[in-house]
Amino acid sequence: MPQTARSEQRSFMTGNEVVARAALAAGAEYMFGYPITPQNEIMHYWRRLAPRYQRGFLQTEDELSAGFACLGAVLRGKIAFSATAGPGTVLFQEPLSMAEMMRLPVVVIVQQRGGPSTATVIYSQQEVTLTCFGGNGEGLRLVYSTSSHQELYDYTIKAFHQAWRYRFPTFVLGDGYQAKMREALFLYNPEDRGMGAVPARPLLGHKGSNGNGEPQLHLRNAFSVEEELAEILRKHLADFDEAAPYLEEHEFIGEPGANLLVVAHGIVGRAAREAVEELRREGKKVNFFRPLTLRPFPEKALQQALANSNRSMLVVESAQGQLGSLCRLASGHEALQRFDTFYRPGVGITTEEIREAVTL
Repeated sequence: MPQTARSEQRSFMTGNEVVARAALAAGAEYMFGYPITPQNEIMHYWRRLAPRYQRGFLQTEDELSAGFACLGAVLRGKIAFSATAGPGTVLFQEPLSMAEMMRLPVVVIVQQRGGPSTATVIYSQQEVTLTCFGGNGEGLRLVYSTSSHQELYDYTIKAFHQAWRYRFPTFVLGDGYQAKMREALFLYNPEDRGMGAVPARPLLGHKGSNGNGEPQLHLRNAFSVEEELAEILRKHLADFDEAAPYLEEHEFIGEPGANLLVVAHGIVGRAAREAVEELRREGKKVNFFRPLTLRPFPEKALQQALANSNRSMLVVESAQGQLGSLCRLASGHEALQRFDTFYRPGVGITTEEIREAVTL
């Protein structure tokens, strides 16, 4: 496979171009997609890169078709992905539910836009619940939430590796701001950092065993008997719980004895981190927590951060409590001393506004 990036190559580009470059560097072979703002340029950039690196691209008739095309490709052992947003994420839920049931390592980049429905084509954090728990399943998904172009690159690459390693559908949750703005970052070849190739292999369509003594896979997404479904789900849920400690990631700034924990994710987390760092330089006892994985959510890490922060929390997000609900569930059985919120659905949040929302 041709090398797609020199080690530590400094670049300046839009977030959508970053995603296409990261997928290429990770070894993605096919992209299937349908246009929707603000992710369109991911398709455009990939389409320009694909012929040069012997990769494939197909624009399907809608997001349902893009999702099922990805499933077909990964069943044949191909590293495939798609990208979408808003109403497109809604349409993706049917193939993604199938991916959950059959444990298919599909990768989807979601550049969030305002909702409900068509709403705005600009930005929001309103696709958290849909991405983490959409479809008629149990949310057996891996969801990364990025805050910068460097993270878009790093976690898009990581998404392919983890999807194939654990065989759960995997998302990179960006937003319209990250998609369109330009920012400096380092591109690199993952193999130069010891990541190796994505561990892809055919799931169906081969004869005999998988070549390593394993029996041939028998994948199902429909069951006639309740007990059959329950037996399969118990195994999938146990696998997810076992993998969770290795998948969960977070960022924490602070120390014991603080009066408040500010929690945010994605690009809002970037503004929140800056606000907390400014307040801490002024001598304020404020800590900061950012979940990098929204599913599985880093529950124990949040509980420890709360224990260091007087069990008092301020949740900041560009949605009406989607992150807040995850934080409440993860905070544990012991009652919170304070639960403050600063919600602005579909509207960006600045460092200055977060500073003003902090009360000690």
